[in-house]
Amino acid sequence: MLPNFKRSESEPPKVTPPSFAPAAAQPASGARPIGLARTNERNAPSVIGPDLTINGNLVSKGEVQIDGEIQGDIQGTYVVIGEKARITGGIVAEEIVVRGHVMGSVRGKRVMLQSSSHVEGDIFHQALAIEQGAFFEGKSRRSEDPTAEAARPEIPSSLTSAGLSS
Repeated sequence: MLPNFKRSESEPPKVTPPSFAPAAAQPASGARPIGLARTNERNAPSVIGPDLTINGNLVSKGEVQIDGEIQGDIQGTYVVIGEKARITGGIVAEEIVVRGHVMGSVRGKRVMLQSSSHVEGDIFHQALAIEQGAFFEGKSRRSEDPTAEAARPEIPSSLTSAGLSS
């Protein structure tokens, strides 16, 4: 006989939000800390799996989780580079969390290099957090709007009308 795993009707569901930043690093101004997705404002993230290699640029209007390999530039709103990911190219996004290997420039308003990250390239940012153990070889430059200074790749209208960009 199978056990009954059904929750009682009076018991509220327990929801624990993910926390990637320490409590001390959370800003007091009401802005969300780096690494916390606004689930009510975003669709499901686009995921580049660990068995996928992309030779070319990646453009997304939303959240992107990259666990595979990309040889090209990445542009998005919220970009997470997973621990096993390998990026050879530049990254431009509002928020960037790096856990894997990046060889190229990183341009974001909020950038976090977590302890497993390996970045070889310059970082242009408004806010930068580097965890102990992270590898960073390059220059760090603070900028009021680091994403505006980067040349943004154009999305061909044939791709946007076909729904091929995320």
